[in-house]
Order: sequence, then C-alpha cells, then structure tokens
Amino acid sequence: MPADLDALLHAAVQGVGGTERSGQVQMARAVRDAVEHEEHLLVQAGTGTGKSLAYLVPAIAHGMATGKPVVVATATLALQAQIIDRDLPRIAEALQPVVGRRPTFALVKGRSNYLCQHKLDGGFPDDDEGALVSMGAVDKERSRLGEEVLRLREWADLTESGDRDELVPGVTNRAWRQVSVSARECLGQSCPQVGECFVEISRAAAQQVDVIVTNHSFMAIDAFEGRQMLPDHDLLIIDEAHELTDRVTSTITDELTSSTVAAAAKRAARMGETADLTEAATAMQTVLDELPEGRLTGLPDRLVLALGSVRDAARGLQSELKPKDKEAADGARQVARAAVEDVFDTAERVLEERELDVAWISQDRMRGAVLRVAPMSVAMLLRDKLFSERTVVLTSATLELGGTFDSVAGTLGLTGRGGPAWNGLDVGSPFDYKQQAIAYVAKNLPPPGRDGTSDQTFDEIEALVRAAGGRTLGLFSSRRAAEAATEEMRTRLKDAGITVLCQGDDQTPTLVRQFAADASTCLFGTMSLWQGVDVPGSACQLVIIDRIPFPRPDDPLASARSEAIARMGGNGFMQVSATHAALKLAQGAGRLVRRGQDRGVVAFLDSRMMSARYAGFLQKSLPPFWPTTNRQMVLDALRRLDETAPDPLPVAEPVARGTGASSKGSASLASTASASACAGGLSGTTESSLAPVADPPPVARSARTAVTGGHAWTQEQDEELRDGVEAGIDLTELADHLQLPPDAITARLNQLGLELQADGMLEL
Repeated sequence: MPADLDALLHAAVQGVGGTERSGQVQMARAVRDAVEHEEHLLVQAGTGTGKSLAYLVPAIAHGMATGKPVVVATATLALQAQIIDRDLPRIAEALQPVVGRRPTFALVKGRSNYLCQHKLDGGFPDDDEGALVSMGAVDKERSRLGEEVLRLREWADLTESGDRDELVPGVTNRAWRQVSVSARECLGQSCPQVGECFVEISRAAAQQVDVIVTNHSFMAIDAFEGRQMLPDHDLLIIDEAHELTDRVTSTITDELTSSTVAAAAKRAARMGETADLTEAATAMQTVLDELPEGRLTGLPDRLVLALGSVRDAARGLQSELKPKDKEAADGARQVARAAVEDVFDTAERVLEERELDVAWISQDRMRGAVLRVAPMSVAMLLRDKLFSERTVVLTSATLELGGTFDSVAGTLGLTGRGGPAWNGLDVGSPFDYKQQAIAYVAKNLPPPGRDGTSDQTFDEIEALVRAAGGRTLGLFSSRRAAEAATEEMRTRLKDAGITVLCQGDDQTPTLVRQFAADASTCLFGTMSLWQGVDVPGSACQLVIIDRIPFPRPDDPLASARSEAIARMGGNGFMQVSATHAALKLAQGAGRLVRRGQDRGVVAFLDSRMMSARYAGFLQKSLPPFWPTTNRQMVLDALRRLDETAPDPLPVAEPVARGTGASSKGSASLASTASASACAGGLSGTTESSLAPVADPPPVARSARTAVTGGHAWTQEQDEELRDGVEAGIDLTELADHLQLPPDAITARLNQLGLELQADGMLEL
C-alpha cells in the first residue's frame, strides 16, 4: 500500500468538499495497518466521522497497488447507492491527478438482476404461460403483463448492460421473471449464449477494477458456497457490520410450503412422473395446518413422515430430470430441476435435525403455514469461510456494546479457542455529545407491563412532546404500543396544534419527509424507524424510547441461542437478549444527533434503564450523552430549544432517477440503488436527501420504485399486491398486510389496472 495514505486522504476530502477529522485519519491508517499485518479489524466510527472515505481511500490504494479488487459489502441499498453514485465518483475524480489514473469501481449483483439472453430467445419456459397474450377487458392483468414483457424485449435490444436498474420506469417482479433466471436455473457454461451473457460480461469487467461494491448476502453466498462470483481478493470491507450476522442468517434460512412443493411438481410435469410429489404436497399441507405456530424442539412423527415423502418424491424426480448424455442444454428442464432441488434440499435439511439448526412454523397471511429452518449461530461458519481467506475490516457506528467489542466479535466467530487475530478500534465521533444531547431516564414511571402503556407513561409522553413543541421521533417496541400512543396523543395534543404521524399511515419515506419538513410534527413507529432514519436539524429534537427492546420471548432463534448458552454455563440473557437490546438502543438513540449543530433529548420511558442489574451494560452501549433523571430540568431544556430553534432544514422531494453509469471510466456494470430508500431520509448518513438541498453533489440517475400518488411502491410490494388479488383478499385485509392506508392501496390498484368490486373484494 502506498506510504502517502495521508496525502491521498487529504486529496479525497478536498475533492468532496469535506473537512478532515481526526477519527477519519485514524480509521484510514488502521485499515492500512490491518492489511499490512494481516489482522482483522473492527472499527466503531460514530455519526459524522466520514467513515466511507476512511475505508474507500485505503481500499483504492490497496487495489491499485496489488492489482486485486477490494470488495466493499453493505447491508442496505441506500448506502450502496451513496457509495457507488456519490462517494466513489468524487473520490476517483479527486485522486486521479495524484495517482496518475482514474481509480475504477463496479457494483456486482446477483444473476437474477440481469436479462438472460437465452431466455429472451425462448430457451426457457415463461414463468406465466401466455404472458404475451392479451385477453382484453376479461383479463386486464395478463394484458398488462404482456405489455411489460414486450417492453422488456424492446429494451433488451438497446441496453448494453442488461441491468434491471437501468430500465426506467421499472416493471413488476412477475414481468421481470419472464426475462431473467436465478443462479440455480442458469445453464452456466453449457448455455449456447454464454458469450453474450450480461452477467458473465459484467463479472469479467469486475475482475479489472480497483473496488467492487456488493451486499452482505451476495458476499456471504460467494464465500459459503464457493461459487467464485466475486474475483479473488485479499481485503474485504464490511460496512453496517452490526447487521452482518442477521443478514447472513437470513441468507441461509430455508423455508418450505405446500405451494412451493406443488409448484415444483407442476414445473416438472412434462418431463417426469410428478404424482408422488403432488400427493406429498397435499399431505404436508394437512400436517402443517395441524401444528401450532412456533419453534419445533423436536420433529413430530407426522411431520417426519410428511417431509420424508416430500424428500423421497423429489429425489426420484431429480433422477428423471437429469439431462441425458450429449443432450443439448434445456432451459425448461433446468428450471424444473432447480425447483425440485430446492424442495429436496430443504426437506432433507429439516429432517437431518442438524445440531445448530432451529426449525419453526409461522403463519403467513398469503401462503398459510410456512416451515422454516435457520442456523442458531453463524459464528463458526463466518470464521471458517469468511475470516480464513482474507483480511476483513468491519465498521459501523454501533459495534462496541457495554464498553467492549467482545459481544459483537463473539457473534462473528472471532473470539474463543482458535479464533483469528483481530483488533478493535473506536475512533469516536466529531460531535460533543455531552454538550449536544441529554439522556433522560424517567425513573419514576412504573416498569413496562404486558397490559399496554400506562396512563403515567402517556402523561410523560404528553409533557415531553408539549415542551418540545412537536419535533419528536417516538420509537416503540411494538406496533400496538405505537398506535396506542398515537391515538392518545392526537387527542391530548389537539389544542397545541401538534400533528402526530404513525408508521402505517403512509409509506415510511413519505412520513419521514413530512416529519422532517414540519417542526410541529411527531412521528411514532416501530423497529424500522430505530435504524437509518436521518433527520438532521431542528425537526427532531426529542427521541422517545418507550421500553428496552428485548427480543420477543417466543422468538425461535433468540430462545434457542439463550438455551444453548445456558447449557454451556453462560448467561443466555446477557449474551442474547441484553446484547440485542443494547444494539437497538444504540441505533435508536443515534437518531438524535446527526450533525454538529443538533441539540436535543433522548428520553427513556423504561425505569429499568436505571434500576436493573443489566442497566450499566445498556448505558455503556449508548453515545456519551449527558445523563439525568431530573424531569423538570429536561422539560425546561426542551422548551428553550423549541423557542430558539431555527427552521427545519429543506427536504428534497423524491425524484425518479434515470439511466446512467456511476463513474466515467469505471466498469460498465456500475449501477445504482433504490430511489425510494434514499428519498425518505433512510440512508443512515448525515448526507441524505434530508440534508440542505443547496449545491447537491452529482448523482447518477436510475430508478427502482414507482412513485404513485405520493407513495413510493417497491417491486416487492407490487408483487404482494398482485398475489393478494389472486388470493381474493379484501381491501381491508390487504391494507393491513401491507401496513398501508386503504386509499393508498386503491390508488396503486388503479394504476396497475386492478379494480374493486362493489362488495369491496379485489378482482382482475
């Protein structure tokens, strides 16, 4: 790595119009040292540190020096977009005069994000037969699907990348599936059009760049399954690392429903005998319907028999679906094989009852009973597959819990016998937390109970919000608690002219923009507001946390982990529940101070923050705010802040982002991320679209979401909407499932060409 890292960092900071910070310099040097000493590094970098530059600059330097790409993995689309669209282009521009050439970078994504040339040419069956046939008014949905697929075919003749993100406006998931394949469905090197494959071209281009940006899940699959989707690399940087274990766990969680088994049988019907698999699907549905929701501490005999039938039928069908010798590649056969293999693998995994696996049944409103299986811990998997092959740098604003990195390091497999060498570093934050914010614990309130929020707690919320003049982000442990507080405060605060918004009233990005734009507005909600909501300035001067966010007692993975730790003589509560709560509290409290000028109060309405034996652990996990239990002092401070507060910062409205590469001279697969995620101030940085809109940095254009009637609809939500239509779910139930107001559902239905019957039922 070049010795003049400080000079490179200085040039990059100047190029982006920033200011050098001591923590940023310290972090950049630590990344360099970790690579040189081949030791893993955990870096806690508080809000405002500028950690993206602190790892991107040494990453570029290392990539250019070694000729090997450095891989950067993020958890969210918003951060991915910030890095690819804004940070890297500006850093590359700034460093070009210093290093002698423009640093290059690329975004690498999963296969299903690209057009499949072979499928376009009829090499695979349509996922929805007859999609291109318009049935007129009788079948408006099929007609619209056909129009989308025809548009995709026209676009396929124009696109140079085949990247879905470059299609503006976008299409539904159902339409996209007509022109793309999954990794298992792909014919690989036997495909007759492998030389024209967009995925292969993009991955070949990625071999030549200095920095590759991807996501946690893609990175995990590459490491665990050995697919070699990412080029050889000796440095991996993981941002938003506090989410890594959850993302990895989700990636290797499998599920099985009777409908997936029946669908696999249907795909294979023309190529093999599927009666046994179809019959097994029906039998499995009967068994799942009889079992209670929750964790399976052992497999009931009737479930073992049902799963055994599914597994054996799938195994037999797999043999029939194997391609014959010298047989040409067959897309339909490959798709059927992939579906049957998924069913076989999941059924066999559940039946194996692996030592670390946890199985449970949950009820899904759309699909009914779902059988899921996930690893209780991914620590050893991460140690063996991730940390053994490369140097890994992990960074986040919340990695040090209870004053130490040990809790997080343990979940990553870095501690214990045989663990790899690693260092932990807290570079702090440029903010003066003790001067900028107060941490208030309402110690006189009764401990939270199961009977809902107490009147005393409502009185406390009212007093705090009145003193703040609105300006309140309320973070609640449950949807019921958020809705109850909203209803109560709307009644109590009507005379004060304070508006109370509740998560579910509208799309979350829309609500965040409304909250950020009006000082007299409050926003109450649940877990998705605890992380990433970024509202700098005077619009948010009070954050209320109703109770310590422990995991639910019936959470299958949390309970299994606690029991396993207890069996080994450890403290399952502290290592699982308290650690989970500490991380959430740190993320929630971090919503208050987003820049150096911000002032305010974080109010904890759970007296256990002071009285419980674990209180010290939780307190040490928070930013170092000035602590107090003096209610009157806090109310006086909020009134003064309200009286002297400047106007809220301007809020940028969401715009559709058009086609464009992320960097002139970079690899052609460089792309963008969700416009809706960025537009709502959910980027998790102080440079989100809720920051002042003057002099915006150059941003590449692309779009993933349709913005309709003020509601940003994701493709996944559209897919759920269509599935609900097919299932005959009524408007009220569908609105509740999507957690959106009925009028928003109706507006989107109208745009999609779906209609309401007189009785309120949805129809095509």
